[in-house]
Amino acid sequence: MLGKAWMLADDVADENNDLVKKILVGRGIVSDDDIQKFLNPSIKDYMPNPSVLTDMDKAAVIIADAIEENKKIAIYGDYDVDGITSTAIFVKFLRQIGVDVVWHLPTREGEGYGLNNNAIEEIAQQGVKLIITVDCGISGIDEVDFAHNLGLQIVVTDHHSPDTEIPNADALVNPKRHDDTSGLSYLAGVGVAFLTLVAVNRELKKRGRGLDNSELMNSMDLVALGTICDTMLLIGLNRAFVATGLKVMGLRKNLGLRVLMDVAKISRPSVYAAGFALGPRLNAAGRLDSALPALELLLTDNPLIANDLADKLHKMNQERIDIQNAIMLRATEMAEKCCADGKCSLFVCGDNWHGGVMGIIAGRLKDKFNLPSCVATRADGVINGSGRSIPGVDLGKIIHDALAEGVVSEGGGHAAAAGFSLQADKEADFCRFLEAAVVQQLNGQLPPQEVVADAEIDSGGANMRLVKQMKALEPFGQGNPEPTLILRGGILGKVSVMGSENQHLRGVVKTSAGTKLVFVAFNMTGTAAGKFLLDDANQNTKIMLLGKLKDNEHNGRVSVQFVVEDVAI
Repeated sequence: MLGKAWMLADDVADENNDLVKKILVGRGIVSDDDIQKFLNPSIKDYMPNPSVLTDMDKAAVIIADAIEENKKIAIYGDYDVDGITSTAIFVKFLRQIGVDVVWHLPTREGEGYGLNNNAIEEIAQQGVKLIITVDCGISGIDEVDFAHNLGLQIVVTDHHSPDTEIPNADALVNPKRHDDTSGLSYLAGVGVAFLTLVAVNRELKKRGRGLDNSELMNSMDLVALGTICDTMLLIGLNRAFVATGLKVMGLRKNLGLRVLMDVAKISRPSVYAAGFALGPRLNAAGRLDSALPALELLLTDNPLIANDLADKLHKMNQERIDIQNAIMLRATEMAEKCCADGKCSLFVCGDNWHGGVMGIIAGRLKDKFNLPSCVATRADGVINGSGRSIPGVDLGKIIHDALAEGVVSEGGGHAAAAGFSLQADKEADFCRFLEAAVVQQLNGQLPPQEVVADAEIDSGGANMRLVKQMKALEPFGQGNPEPTLILRGGILGKVSVMGSENQHLRGVVKTSAGTKLVFVAFNMTGTAAGKFLLDDANQNTKIMLLGKLKDNEHNGRVSVQFVVEDVAI
């Protein structure tokens, strides 16, 4: 009813009718060994030797030498959650080792992403001898040379796509290096930073120093948080990082994270809680001003400071939401006009929009229109923007190509997300370049209006037993989405509206087993599906539902509910 074709993933027969195995085989995880490894993701099974990353051994020796020689070290991060958590785990490690460590997170509006010479000069003036970058640095060719001219060593750890030329750093660890064969290009910046710490700790242990491995594992909550919030694929090592990290988060050992979880009313850590409750609050500081309060929260051991910072981030996040909602209305209007022209990409730009929310709005437009979307703000003759992409379109490559062609003056990113800057008089050129590049990657075809379901089940089998079975597939996220199911054989019962603006629906279907299954449908009231469900004349109609089967906890009672995404007769 919502205009999308329902496609069923490869229907794999299973003699035991094991839905979990059926879903995994449909996703390409076929052998029994791979299935067991997937269902029990442990660091031990997935952890590679860090030396598989190009330059890792060199980086470990340089950092260990600086520690041994009592040199002052600076960690240079980024203002998003990936950069903040990367900085936090490195600072915590160096503090535990007894190193004199300082850190720098650039401001989004003032300095922008990546290394800048003014910050490097200020760091040098503090007596620092070694800069370690985390989640940035791969595009800092001139800045690395500037650091060398000041007598600094610089080790770059990053995960963003490099240009043809890479910085002449003393060591450069990035799984996306053209000469890297580690197969770890899906790691977040914090994942690369963590592997670097493992390598450094191993080198220190050879010299009679270093931490116990269990102390390194205490940082897995932050590794998971950064990985989730940077929307990395939850496959391979990332899956193990997140599964383990959520368990560590549940132990509530990090004071700042514990207080933030309380402020956000999170009782049980999950990918959803990390991505949609903790992440936005930590990101709010960097979006509106400086990311330092978020970093300080993750580093503090003082309960008074932690409570004050968590409250500050909570309020900043609400301010960010208000700003974002106002811009979103205008951006949506502009995007609808853009779509009317039959384009394969979206680019909207407004005067003096707040730069801190461009990425969020790009993501919302991408989801709404199923097109790669770029959103930008125009001020003082310069356009700064962010983009979010769909499967099949590598936006990071497009921005890098635009940089090489001189269409944008700055830019970088990865397949799913990118940032860019250009002169305002090149706005039309960028719009044309973006559309042509997307058309080429999509072979001239608009993305299909379809949704792929993992499996089809009878309504009578939608019970708590099945919900518990599917929990074995967690953690869900990019690369491992929560299973989408087609529910057959339900008979529509009573449906009512809910929500502050009656925008959501709640109803029941009578199942083939004679039970009643509760369903909810968010933001569906005004849609064709919503109107059908609310029409009393349609009660007792046999329907199919597309969506997710979940458990729902209310007043201490746990029950099954189906979260509806589409409806068919």
